Amino acid sequence: MFSGGFKMDSGGSNKPKVSIIIPTYNERENLEELFERISNTMGKAGYDYEIIIVDDDSPDRTWEHAEELGRTRGYPVKVIRRTDEKGLSSAVIRGFKEAEGDVFVVMDADLQHPPEKIPELVREIEKGADIAIASRYVPGGAVENWYWYRKLISRGAIMIGRVALPKIRHVKDPVSGFFALRREVVEGAELNPIGFKILMEILIKGRYSRVVEVPFTFGLRKAGESKLSRKTMVNYLKHVYRLMKWEGEIDRLVKFSIVGTVGIAVNEGFLWFFVSRLGMNEYVANIPATELAILNNFFLNDLWTFRDLRTAPLWKRLFTFHIASLMGAVVQWLIYAPLVYLGIDYLVANLIGIGASFIVRFLFSRSVTWG
Repeated sequence: MFSGGFKMDSGGSNKPKVSIIIPTYNERENLEELFERISNTMGKAGYDYEIIIVDDDSPDRTWEHAEELGRTRGYPVKVIRRTDEKGLSSAVIRGFKEAEGDVFVVMDADLQHPPEKIPELVREIEKGADIAIASRYVPGGAVENWYWYRKLISRGAIMIGRVALPKIRHVKDPVSGFFALRREVVEGAELNPIGFKILMEILIKGRYSRVVEVPFTFGLRKAGESKLSRKTMVNYLKHVYRLMKWEGEIDRLVKFSIVGTVGIAVNEGFLWFFVSRLGMNEYVANIPATELAILNNFFLNDLWTFRDLRTAPLWKRLFTFHIASLMGAVVQWLIYAPLVYLGIDYLVANLIGIGASFIVRFLFSRSVTWG
């Protein structure tokens, strides 16, 4: 981060120079309005800026029109035409490498990201934020004229990301394509050029301490085609998986599963012992068997799965793990009891209930007990 503030721009002010990075593909029809609005907005706000167009050799020759607008209208445009590489994230990363500014702004060219919001994002950086996100999902944010299924996909993608990657669970819109950040956030970061959502990649791998979200209205596309497709959604899930692996969350999930398997053996073994050897009622016997499995799982997870996250006192970890386990036990019991009532063998019914409660217990344990 900048310890001594931003360097002086060419006009002698202490405002940062802003590099606006815009990946493009077949966005020719939007460029004239986009550049004009950026120029008016940045001029009124008094920021020195540059526009960096990273174009993936668009068939409509977007790159050529961007160069023409820079030449004939005097816009401060730097055009990068890529003929041997494609992809949104790699385009943004290339823009980072070419940028000369103190603050980077990433946005789309389709005018769904209003350029008039750029100064507000940059001002948040000046006030001390490391990353400022234009968010659709904080109070004041909105999306214009999306069908219900598009909203569902967007919300679902965010939920998956926030659940799978605890580091971003406090960010309301971690998949936004419109954001600003300090140069230092991404300098030296191991960003994956085949990643799908570059902001999520930065939030996981970047160097930062403070993130703010600024509400904005995600507008209507003026021209060109939407990039949402089935392949896009599959790539997003692959990206989340890669970030989970990079963060070590996949290894943690595997360890939690192993501990859970041991817990199943403990639970099933004691359940069998209480019912077959002590003659206890099948329903009642499930309670002490579950408690013994809870204690077993806590100590194994505390010593192995979440050893690096042990910040809370032992008593608090044990207490919250009981809450997590008991929440899972409720789910387990709600499945176990009806299955036994329907005539399913009590051991089989218990096994099914344990499997159903696994996700509840892992998410609560990761987010609260060892959050």
